[in-house]
Amino acid sequence: MTNQLRSAVAQALPSPVAGWRAWLAVLPLAIFFLILPALTARAAVNIQEVKSEKGITAWLVEDHTLPIVTLRLVFDGGTTQDPVGKEGLANLMTGLFDEGAGDYDSDTFQVQLDDAGAEMSFDARRDGIYGSIRLLSEREDAAFDLFRLAVNRPRFDQEPVDRIRDQLLSGIITNEREPHAIAELAWRRRLYGTHPYSRPDEGTKQSLARITPADLSAFYKSAFGRDGLHVAVVGDIDAKALSARLDQLFGDLPQKQALAPVPDVTPELGRRMLVAYDLPQTSLQLVFPGVGRSDPEFYAAQLINDILGGSPFTSRLFKEVREKRGLAYGVSSSLEDYQHSNTLVVTTSTRSDRAAETLDLISQVIKELVDTGPTAAELEASKKYLIGAYAIHNLGSSSSISATLVELQLDKLGIDYIQRRPALIEKVTLDQVRAAAKKLLSAKPAIMGVGPRLAGSDDGE
Repeated sequence: MTNQLRSAVAQALPSPVAGWRAWLAVLPLAIFFLILPALTARAAVNIQEVKSEKGITAWLVEDHTLPIVTLRLVFDGGTTQDPVGKEGLANLMTGLFDEGAGDYDSDTFQVQLDDAGAEMSFDARRDGIYGSIRLLSEREDAAFDLFRLAVNRPRFDQEPVDRIRDQLLSGIITNEREPHAIAELAWRRRLYGTHPYSRPDEGTKQSLARITPADLSAFYKSAFGRDGLHVAVVGDIDAKALSARLDQLFGDLPQKQALAPVPDVTPELGRRMLVAYDLPQTSLQLVFPGVGRSDPEFYAAQLINDILGGSPFTSRLFKEVREKRGLAYGVSSSLEDYQHSNTLVVTTSTRSDRAAETLDLISQVIKELVDTGPTAAELEASKKYLIGAYAIHNLGSSSSISATLVELQLDKLGIDYIQRRPALIEKVTLDQVRAAAKKLLSAKPAIMGVGPRLAGSDDGE
């Protein structure tokens, strides 16, 4: 660490006799200074666009310091494509890609994957089917060939289908007795009505029982098309080698997906819902309107969210709810951005006998932010945090870089976004942030509580 950094850390830290709150407040800053030199190179990642002979595109960050390659992909679609009555289809399918492919049954495929020293995973989310493989570059032929089989020739044999289905059913049965899982399902129905976002991604006991291997094959064929594919690769591979790999892995897939259209949806706000359980703690969630990722107001919304509850230790909610009154261990806000809907969500948990007090305080903090807006000092601090923390959260490892790059592709932000992002944040004015506060937080939110009854709550479902 340089002398300048040592001086900065020393000035930032409180005296040895200071209270624990003082130390806790500056600890993230101290850590940031200590690891900043190691992250500088990551923050300046060189992203190449690689295009194969068959027209498959990937974003590549070469890193030859370790003999490791990480590939991350997304196919458009996701659990919104589950047919009505067969919810959980996408989720079940993604549990089966390493359970047999090509000429390998489940056991043989797993042995081959272990021998190749590779880690492979797939999962289904609302708007996409995600997959990844992490491998040693010296054994990439065997590892990539297994990934090719999984992506192009999954088997969906009856025995692994039944086994993975039973595992999912076990989780569903457990959730039927779990208050927060029950609340989440009821909450999604309340917010989204009959839209696919209201349905459980994991399905139900009844819907999973209806799914056959033929359903899985049909869903796979509709979802795995090259026009909906997004790929990012980080590690010990160059552009020429990756170009050939892209055709090997994805060149034989159909050109087009066959997805069902999914409409945009505006969540139903302005209502309260209580899922009543006799619990020592009450969980609270407030949902406000959000803003789309491509909306010109996005960065103003991101900054007001950070000031409200997005920034750890320094947000208004943290200071008022936890630091000053000790009502909750944690309280936060976040922008939830989906392809067809956007929200700003505030969450916390508190003692059940103080839930009403906590909810009133959160509402008061939000009202004050709407009425007077943030200060210039708050805005400046938020800009510095959002710019400085990006490398820590998004560029700290090959896995986080590859995940970030596919999300940038999904959001159509451009290959130079990481370089442009600081200027986009810096140019947001105080008036724009105040306007975003009024636009997003003036609306009457949807409020959910999980715990004993709150005054003014309904009984939910």
